[in-house]
Amino acid sequence: QNNSQDLKTYTRELMKDYVASFNREINGRPITIDDIKYYAKIEHQRTFKGTDKQIKENQPFATKILHLKTDIRNVQEGRAEGNIRKLQKEISRLERLAPHQQNGKRIVQGMVKDGNQSHIHIIVSRKDASNSVSLSPGSKHKASEVEMHGKNVKRGFDRDKFFEKAEKTFDKTFGYKRNFAETYKARKDFVKNPKLYFAALMKLPANERALAFKMMTKTGLPIVPSIPVTQAQIALRVFKRLRRGAEIAIKSSSIGI
Repeated sequence: QNNSQDLKTYTRELMKDYVASFNREINGRPITIDDIKYYAKIEHQRTFKGTDKQIKENQPFATKILHLKTDIRNVQEGRAEGNIRKLQKEISRLERLAPHQQNGKRIVQGMVKDGNQSHIHIIVSRKDASNSVSLSPGSKHKASEVEMHGKNVKRGFDRDKFFEKAEKTFDKTFGYKRNFAETYKARKDFVKNPKLYFAALMKLPANERALAFKMMTKTGLPIVPSIPVTQAQIALRVFKRLRRGAEIAIKSSSIGI
């Protein structure tokens, strides 16, 4: 549902988690939500873009359809000869053959995506409200001190703390019961320590483990619903290969893990 009020509540609580993750002080006190400036926009729609997988894989069909429509126009305007009905029939066939469809129609760029597409855009000032203190979540430090102008200055941003608190805030706000495979800690272990991740996954109760595998399969990971103990080593090798892909995705983000 497009519940903007719940999303507003979550955003405000999330930004408190964001502030609490800084190891910074202003005039000797920890920073508060009043020390930052941010702008948030809630949207309930997304449209397909040229970079989406569906658009890319439909493109060969889109190109052929465009050529056929050009042929029809040329015939209609007397620049060429041809059977318009036959050309239209071929267009209809290609429309049906396109691999990605939505509500019986070929997915095209600009088409509104189905389902719950609610999301939040947040822009945060790089400096505090007084425009004098730098606040960067991209800091390489979690918590450290450095001497500046003869004074010890705290610096750093704890991303682990922020992501974990953001999860808890979301789950509390929306009453969401998060599966192991969806947790930040699990995703981090998947990249940093796949053996630990795999061991924790296999220790889950049967119903939770089955749900975790189902979720992972939906994301495109080639994992079967159940893995016999005798195939544990094979599965672990699969996890290691998948980890390489996850590392690339994480490096492409602005903050990362």
